[in-house]
Amino acid sequence: MASLDRVKVLVLGDSGVGKSSLVHLLCHNQVLGNPSWTVGCSVDVRVHDYKEGTPEEKTYYIELWDVGGSVGSASSVKSTRAVFYNSVNGIILVHDLTNKKSSQNLHRWSLEALNKDSSPTGVIVSNGDYDREQFAENPIPLLLIGTKYDQIPENKRNDVLARTAFLSEDFNAEEINLDCTNPRYFAAGSSNAVKLSRFFDKVIEKRYFIRDPCQTTAFTDKKRFNFKSLHYD
Repeated sequence: MASLDRVKVLVLGDSGVGKSSLVHLLCHNQVLGNPSWTVGCSVDVRVHDYKEGTPEEKTYYIELWDVGGSVGSASSVKSTRAVFYNSVNGIILVHDLTNKKSSQNLHRWSLEALNKDSSPTGVIVSNGDYDREQFAENPIPLLLIGTKYDQIPENKRNDVLARTAFLSEDFNAEEINLDCTNPRYFAAGSSNAVKLSRFFDKVIEKRYFIRDPCQTTAFTDKKRFNFKSLHYD
């Protein structure tokens, strides 16, 4: 196969939420039989057709970087993890729909990856200390994915989905809720497949078609992250 242009997408979330299973499903359209804990970072590749079915259609590689660890890790672990956050083009935030804390911790994951980890100590709630305006002008495309949808008790699904809708608004991102053990959630033409394709198209557009010479790739700069000054070069 000829060499293809590529983009880098982080897959972030607490340990045990199903990131590895999700990445395997996205890249191979198969269920991961024996998922294990990710140590450091695992990278897999998905082939994506940008603007499929149009005259502008072009094939790209989507590198999915599954980052292991916990937002409660020691500073030394966070420092080591920071190397994975260089030159990022998009972020998929993954949470367990049956674990409310994993949803709340997504704010901390995103702030860590974007070098805005100035969050208050403890769990951040979407209607508390967290300021959703931090993501209003974020040039890095975000996608929110909730896993283990099948494990939500029927009588609690409306409440859980209402909570995830607020979380989606916080990040100014579309949301997908699914069961990683069922490939049909990404069946061709389904709403989830459309959302996923739209997200990858946006990531590619930001990387290859929207350029600003004043932007920079200062992900590892310890200064406060400026959303208007980022560019993958």
